[in-house]
Amino acid sequence: YGKPCGLMDQTACSVGNFIGIDFNDPKNPAVRKLDFDFARSGHSVCVIDSGANHAHLDSEYASITQELKAVCRVFGKEYLRDVDEAEFYGRISEVRKVTGDRAVLRAIHIFNENKRVAIQSEALDNGDFDTFLKYASESGKSSWRLLQNVIICGESEHQEVALALQLAWQFLDGRGAVRVNGGGFAGTILAFVPNDILDEFKIKMEKALGGDRVWSLR
Repeated sequence: YGKPCGLMDQTACSVGNFIGIDFNDPKNPAVRKLDFDFARSGHSVCVIDSGANHAHLDSEYASITQELKAVCRVFGKEYLRDVDEAEFYGRISEVRKVTGDRAVLRAIHIFNENKRVAIQSEALDNGDFDTFLKYASESGKSSWRLLQNVIICGESEHQEVALALQLAWQFLDGRGAVRVNGGGFAGTILAFVPNDILDEFKIKMEKALGGDRVWSLR
């Protein structure tokens, strides 16, 4: 498609359901379907359109990969998964000087995210949806704070994704989970909404963002 995107969203859509993906070999990703019956979770998956447009955001998406590659080069590696995490923290002052602070924060997100994914996969295998939700929430907050793929750099007037995330957190009031979807910066967010508040949640979100912005996928 001529865009600097990854492979995760496309692979997830082609396989469907809850899956685990390992891209250690990009030409042959390891894909595993997780044995979890979502219908028994008491939640619905909601895809929420933030109203922000993906056009002209190639540089924002590309900056994530570029900055992570810069961190890897400090250690003579191509991928962050091959960088020793303890060594990364031991040399963090050097990394900051070479790559800048945002690259370091983004790398910290990836180190933590890889561990979260393993915990979430195990939780679903064990039917522990509460643990899955806990780490889904942590992942969403880390995406905003560390990966920084929610607000376009320098943009103050238009922060649609950030607003949609905050409203969803407000309306969920400590329940379920919410995070930016896909590469971020525009497009949609993803919410796991308890079924007993689903209708109310949808009404509140669409009143704030506009009609036909929330799609419930049970």
